[in-house]
Amino acid sequence: MNFSTNWIRIRWADGRVGNSVYLLFSLAMINTILISYRFLIENDQTFTELFPNLWVYAGIFIILYFPVSILIGRWHVGTQLKVENILKVYEEPIPAKMFRIILDIQTGIATKSEIEEARKMIEEIEKT
Repeated sequence: MNFSTNWIRIRWADGRVGNSVYLLFSLAMINTILISYRFLIENDQTFTELFPNLWVYAGIFIILYFPVSILIGRWHVGTQLKVENILKVYEEPIPAKMFRIILDIQTGIATKSEIEEARKMIEEIEKT
């Protein structure tokens, strides 16, 4: 893979992460605040007294939202991320091939061409 193709792919991946993690998160947060305020707060006199305007509601919402999201994220990293990483190992052919070649080298089964192919693959990974 040449530099320009790889550079474009890296920028594309950066753009997708920036879009999904930051921009769309912000839009979804604003959307949730606006819709919940419109349908839950504005139409109920009790809630309107607690949250006299959108800015007060948004501030309280954000103050409560982020600690809850941090707790859920911590739980996810502590429990689910391990499972997701194990499942990803089964989906990736390159590490599986490299582990097989390492085992074949240790047991003397690997051919010189397989060893050279693995060496080239590792060198390509190291370049990126």
